[in-house]
Amino acid sequence: MDDQLAILLRDRYRLRQGREAPSRRLAGALIDLAQTGALAGRLPSERDLAQAVELSRGTVAAAFNHLCADGLAERRHGSGTYLLDKPTFTGLLQAGPVVADLSASVVPDPSHLTLPALDPGDLVRTPSGHGYDPLGDPRLRARLSGTPDVLVTGGAQQGLDLAVRVLVRPGDRVVVGDPTYGGMLAILRRAGAHAVAVDLADPAAVAESFDRHRPALVYVVSVENPTGAVPDLRHVAELARSRDVTLVEDRTLARLVHDVAPPEPLAPLHPHGTVIVGSLSKLLWGGLRIGWLEAPEALLARLTEAKLDADLATSAVSQRLATLLLDTDPLGPWLAELAARRAHFTAALSAHLPSWTWTPPAGGLSVWARLLGTDAERFARIARDHGVAVAPGTLFSPDGRHRDRLRLSFALPPALLDQAVAGLARAWAEVS
Repeated sequence: MDDQLAILLRDRYRLRQGREAPSRRLAGALIDLAQTGALAGRLPSERDLAQAVELSRGTVAAAFNHLCADGLAERRHGSGTYLLDKPTFTGLLQAGPVVADLSASVVPDPSHLTLPALDPGDLVRTPSGHGYDPLGDPRLRARLSGTPDVLVTGGAQQGLDLAVRVLVRPGDRVVVGDPTYGGMLAILRRAGAHAVAVDLADPAAVAESFDRHRPALVYVVSVENPTGAVPDLRHVAELARSRDVTLVEDRTLARLVHDVAPPEPLAPLHPHGTVIVGSLSKLLWGGLRIGWLEAPEALLARLTEAKLDADLATSAVSQRLATLLLDTDPLGPWLAELAARRAHFTAALSAHLPSWTWTPPAGGLSVWARLLGTDAERFARIARDHGVAVAPGTLFSPDGRHRDRLRLSFALPPALLDQAVAGLARAWAEVS
């Protein structure tokens, strides 16, 4: 085991300090390094690893057992323990060239935008002059929220990361739905927290999880990603208020609804303990990297401090461009185009893959499809050989569930959706 890897591993182990057992901390540190590409294939021997991190061989053996039990590694007799090549949520944006990428639920390009007449000078005029406006450009903040308690972030992902940094410590429990947004699960894993999967639609289950786990926060998604459902979660906010549990409400997709009313914010039901996360990535374009947080004043001050520690300020140019785009781009045409692409895609799936099942998504950019009796991770590898990238359901569960599910984005133009369905049908013929 080389010295550089030993240093990285000790550092990751140190960062995961908290209520976790040492074997769990070590398992998490190994996965952290695997996700960054620093570790792959055969793991160091138990003896070498124990010496490197100054732990007992029993602790290392227990860590390997955790990895194997979680489906992240396997022991090979006479050869050692090997990390499995498992898909990761962050890997969805690093998948490489394919004919049609259905794996990332994103706005595929900015071609739907009406670009404003740009004055380059206006893009660099900021209230401060130097561009380091801690809360963000006040012109944009006024457009994003009706409250002054708003912080502009580098996308919703940074907003979620800041909330976890401020509210969660290693070993804490965080209540989430199952399935839920894989990006949040990745953040919680890096923070050394335990995501507790709960049926958020069941008030009794939510109350029991709060009483049993004493979570640091509960994470809810107003328009669920990956399912596209628009659940009524008012009882979650009410229970969180009564148990003094902070609520993080992800409203990234709240305005992207089809045939239903947009969900109302939950913050009025838990006004002193809710953090709202928003984003323009699904409304305008992800490349802007503009999101925001809304929170009570005292909590917003802590979030702002964490933001300053992270990157000092969000790009002033992106903020000004976002403000101009909001002035020139009504949401209606993009929603209508998404609805048309959803109808086109689901009709093609029904025609070419009739054995697949799904519930028509009420919101969002994706279909949550079930492939009965098929391992979705294996199918994803085969689909890639046919030029189509898809996201297996295990990425959206803290417990590796939904092995027969795929999240399939319908945001691509119709011609590419047709190519995607043709590739999926060829892959399905190979496995069925």
